[in-house]
Amino acid sequence: MAIATINPATGEKLREFAALSDAEIDEKIARAAEAFESHRRASFAERAAKMSRAAEILEAEKGEFARVMTTEMGKPITSAREEAAKCAWVCRYYAENAEKFLADEEVETTATRSFVRYQPLGVVLAVMPWNFPFWQVFRFAAPALMAGNVGLLKHASNVPQCALAIEDILRRAGFVNGEFQTLLVESKQVARVLEDKRVAAATLTGSEPAGASVASLAGKLIKKTVLELGGSDPFVVMPSANLGEAAKTALKARTINNGQSCIAAKRFVVHEKIYDEFARRLKDGMAALKVGDPMEEGTEIGPLATEQIVKDLEQQVGKTVAAGAREFRSPARLPSRGFYFAPAVLEDIPENSPGYCEEFFGPVALMFRVSSVDEAIRVANATAFGLGASAWTNRPEERERFASEIEAGAVFVNAMVASDPRLPFGGIKRSGYGRELSAFGIREFVNVKTVYVRGDEASHKTETE
Repeated sequence: MAIATINPATGEKLREFAALSDAEIDEKIARAAEAFESHRRASFAERAAKMSRAAEILEAEKGEFARVMTTEMGKPITSAREEAAKCAWVCRYYAENAEKFLADEEVETTATRSFVRYQPLGVVLAVMPWNFPFWQVFRFAAPALMAGNVGLLKHASNVPQCALAIEDILRRAGFVNGEFQTLLVESKQVARVLEDKRVAAATLTGSEPAGASVASLAGKLIKKTVLELGGSDPFVVMPSANLGEAAKTALKARTINNGQSCIAAKRFVVHEKIYDEFARRLKDGMAALKVGDPMEEGTEIGPLATEQIVKDLEQQVGKTVAAGAREFRSPARLPSRGFYFAPAVLEDIPENSPGYCEEFFGPVALMFRVSSVDEAIRVANATAFGLGASAWTNRPEERERFASEIEAGAVFVNAMVASDPRLPFGGIKRSGYGRELSAFGIREFVNVKTVYVRGDEASHKTETE
């Protein structure tokens, strides 16, 4: 895939970039390795001052960054501004908390002193997706840089200007010596970067095939990885729920980012007592969404990111309907050019169809009727993914069962699944492994070092291990 900006609202190629040569890649890796030697020794206060400056830049120029995001991947401009602001939040969060999260932890043993120390690993390669082109990167970069690591970014090929803008933000914030660099490289060049001995670890957010490729190579090289892959998140609604609030939230949860979010609600598992009313409200909401130019303030659904995504989604819907599902498609008039897809709802989905087991990356809601809590949990877990889940009920015993028995990295009760710097984020099963954000996220790419010290005053103690 060419490294290029193609406006999904028009299909027009706006700019193309040449991939780095092997020599240029080596030069950037060498610069990163050199930067690590000084950056690892910087104080938390020094790193925090730079990270706080990055937050200030993101807030002051969020309108400009939003336009870049919307131009390259088609998200509504209002959502793009919110994304830039959220990036500022994660920068500030780690600027304020990194030192606390990575402070030495004293452990009582027979030694004079024993403790755990967290130290950075080195150069970390980040392979990032296009759907949240700023947020996905900053939720890696903020903790990684604050921990003392340095970063190399291989961004998705359709958002190169976002990748360069992020590098520029961090450079202007003070990370000027190669602590964070963008690599404009093709997917086939990732292996070359990861194989370099100076690269210590990798993190990837993206598709299952991409995750499997990076993880398998890293495994051979015995290098640490964190993976955040796909999701087919359930949105469970029981009779005791506030139906109006659940239906309103369901619409937002399915169509956020034009439906292109790993943690978007995709499968709506609804109790039969309220199913028909919930389905009616969801369809009405889908039909009322304004589809159009993502640069216009009132647009709620913009184009999908690429023409291929539209084709893939149409194929999944077509196969599911051919297998016996019923389809509701929004009557919205789509623009004559660009990569648009009318919001849709599928019902009566057969188990042997794509709608039952695959992730749909676009504004298509998949609905399932259930008769009990047991069946709701069974359907919610009937997926290879395990990223997030939303459960709606006002019965305490049902809340506890959903929290305990739904197989996911996160369960939100009476709320939409969302990432938050204060909470760990990640999945299980084929949604990946490892965690981002919170204290857990910053500790993924550190050496958890045991330090055991004996002095003369401890010489009388008896060792037992």
